[in-house]
Amino acid sequence: MQRLSKLMQRWRLGILLLLCCRLFLAAPLLAQSEGKTVTVTAENLAAAVAAAQAGDTIEVTGGIHKGPLEINKRLTLIGKNWPVIDGEFDGSVITINAPGSAISGFLIKNSGDSLDDQNSGIAVNAEHVLVENNRFEDTLFGIYLQKAHYSVVRANIITSKDLEVQRRGDPIRLWYSTDVLVEDNSVDQGRDVVLWYSERLTIRNNTITNGRYGLHFMYCDDAIIENNRMLDNSVGTFLMYSRRVTLRNNTIANNRGPSGYGIGLKDMDDATVENNLILDNRVGIHLDTSPREVDSFGKYSGNVFAYNDIGVELMPSVRHNEFSGNSFVENEEQVGVAGGGIIHENLWTVNGRGNYWSDYAGFDADGDGHGDIEYKSERLFENLMQAEPKLRLFIYSPASNAIDFASKAFPMVKPQPKLVDERPYMTPMIPTDAPPLPQTNNQGWLWLALALLIVAFGLAALPRMNRRRYQITPAVKGNK
Repeated sequence: MQRLSKLMQRWRLGILLLLCCRLFLAAPLLAQSEGKTVTVTAENLAAAVAAAQAGDTIEVTGGIHKGPLEINKRLTLIGKNWPVIDGEFDGSVITINAPGSAISGFLIKNSGDSLDDQNSGIAVNAEHVLVENNRFEDTLFGIYLQKAHYSVVRANIITSKDLEVQRRGDPIRLWYSTDVLVEDNSVDQGRDVVLWYSERLTIRNNTITNGRYGLHFMYCDDAIIENNRMLDNSVGTFLMYSRRVTLRNNTIANNRGPSGYGIGLKDMDDATVENNLILDNRVGIHLDTSPREVDSFGKYSGNVFAYNDIGVELMPSVRHNEFSGNSFVENEEQVGVAGGGIIHENLWTVNGRGNYWSDYAGFDADGDGHGDIEYKSERLFENLMQAEPKLRLFIYSPASNAIDFASKAFPMVKPQPKLVDERPYMTPMIPTDAPPLPQTNNQGWLWLALALLIVAFGLAALPRMNRRRYQITPAVKGNK
């Protein structure tokens, strides 16, 4: 037993010595992993990158570096006073291949113009990369992430090359990159902000203007798109072939290209679209085979559709969408059916909550905030426009009013209602968390018009709400 006890003591001592040796050997490595910081001018940046060790930080204090620049070890590059990295119109300006790298504070300019080679301001081919607070000028693709999982693209200002829209690259493109955060970026005059084959994305607080598609989603499940502004594009946001995407608290305005969708959805399952301001687009929301699966639903609540040519447009085959708590304010056509036909199995009253309709002619005798008669969308002229879109030219003419008057006077030509809202609201509901429109480019008028309209409808609703104080007892035969 004594011999066994001695062996156990020696074994424990050996284990303790081994652990001490491992800690001693690891100490230099741990110290080295923290890295050191060096300060250089941009002219000496390539040499500093070559001499650096993984984990180092390089501060660049100004000047111009002629690219390209390639980062193949984990480094942090910090620009002071906007040092310039100039690609001289050849290829990509910066390529990052090392996980955990970061770059901020640089002016990145003059990439090549080859769409086939995807010439970029910054091309990221690694995970956990931070691209923050940079300015991009005259780049084809701005920031291009490929298999760059868990990366962050934040607070960059991106302006693309001055080319025809179809020849431009994408200011931001994500390709097979999951769990990426894109926030606080300003993008102007690009093609599309493309997000394809990526999951669990968060896209928030970005401003995207003067492009083709503001956001272009495809095969991106479980994404959150919130507090963005998509203005003056051909299409604000187009979502395709994805599941469980949430679009909330965005301002989407003046997207008026050939299709002109504020939001387009194609083959989208279980989408949630809530509390968005959707203003002055050709079509506020366009739905095509969304949802596509029989057990999926689309939910649209708390949105404002105002001053669009068409507030919501559905393909005739669209089913299983729920609309409640939305405000349809002075759209030329509140709800349209693309190509004509009748829409079925979409709800316009959900759990006792309907929507606000600016053309509702009902009343609220009991003062509960809901109209006492249902809202029906049944204008004959709208049905004629769906069959012949050129008739939209006459939408404000006396002819359109005459046609609708005739349909009411002669029930035989009265169209079948496109929708019925059983509990319409009497006053509009405006989301408070969507970002405001900029006051440049003469767009402040939209906010002013919306505010005035809310006040006007609020004042108009007061007599209706007070009617319950003055109950009118119908005359009964024989009463004096």
